[in-house]
Amino acid sequence: MAVVRVSDLVIPARFSSYLQQRTEEKSNLIRSGLLVRDPFLDNFLAGAGLTINVPSFKDLTGRPRVSNDNPATRIPVDGTGTPPNAHKGIGTSQEIAVRLSRNDSWSDMDLAGALAGADPMAAIQNLSGDYWARALQRAFVATVQGIFADNEAAPTGGDTHTQNDLTVDISGGGYVAGVTDFNLEGLISAVTTLGDSAQDIVAAMMHSHVLARAKKNSLVDSIPDVSNPLAANIEVIANKYRVIVDDGLPNPAGSGANQTATGIYHTWFLGAGAFRLGMGTPSNPVEVERKPEAGNGGGQSILWQRVEWCIHPVGHAWIGTAPVGGPDDGDASTPNTLAHADSWRRVFPERKQIKIARLITREA
Repeated sequence: MAVVRVSDLVIPARFSSYLQQRTEEKSNLIRSGLLVRDPFLDNFLAGAGLTINVPSFKDLTGRPRVSNDNPATRIPVDGTGTPPNAHKGIGTSQEIAVRLSRNDSWSDMDLAGALAGADPMAAIQNLSGDYWARALQRAFVATVQGIFADNEAAPTGGDTHTQNDLTVDISGGGYVAGVTDFNLEGLISAVTTLGDSAQDIVAAMMHSHVLARAKKNSLVDSIPDVSNPLAANIEVIANKYRVIVDDGLPNPAGSGANQTATGIYHTWFLGAGAFRLGMGTPSNPVEVERKPEAGNGGGQSILWQRVEWCIHPVGHAWIGTAPVGGPDDGDASTPNTLAHADSWRRVFPERKQIKIARLITREA
């Protein structure tokens, strides 16, 4: 009986396209609208370079003139008939996005259990989609952590933020039930740091321990997922904010040596379109390597997968040193990682332009 090997199943171009679709389908971040595909960033990943400038226009400012019906009231004009200093301009901001290159590999020996199914190709594709969706979420968490870390620090250089204007901290000096833990009053305080842009918030990303507290406080409901009627119901907080649970959120507060305050949890409130997503195709996104000598000559297949991503927090610029392959999504205490404070700078001046907020609580 012929043996079906990974190399017999994988057609690289088709596999790569399907893998990307599955990653998007499996990602709660993409399905919730928090990460929005951006063709501009897709094109960036198709070319060269570790970073790219993302120009954007600032909002229009000032007040309009008051019209009247007096023909003698005129706007002064110069010799060319142009009103001097009468026309307003529009300012620009320079955001900077950074490339993330990732890869991983699997041996068919390790996949033997999955390949025993009726459709081995579907098994590989489904497992890979989940795997890369989790990897994308880890990179996202590190990016958001870096944005909040920058916001905690006093602004320097061209940074436009007001220190800690993204955060409400109700953790206090010790646990007090209904005061320091996750509650509706704290939620409202955090979301309304955006002023009249609070309506743009669509999701709450939280640790499972915080979700448990929200459920005990009767703040969580289960509703059908309109984006996928066949899927299980989704949970929402305060009848509005979709819940995304991730135990990789900062817990306890701080980073590195500062992670000493036990019981402290961060909950993030995130707006649709607050982060742009680019997904590129590496020159060899999928590869199968054969090792005929392995297994004492029985042979081994190794499946390699490579992805190109760009997770861009709107209103910010990457200012760290981008290594080849892009910054790591690891330790926030290490410079030039996605989670490090010195990796990012805010370039949008208005608080309400940044569609994220953070609530820090102390749980029992």
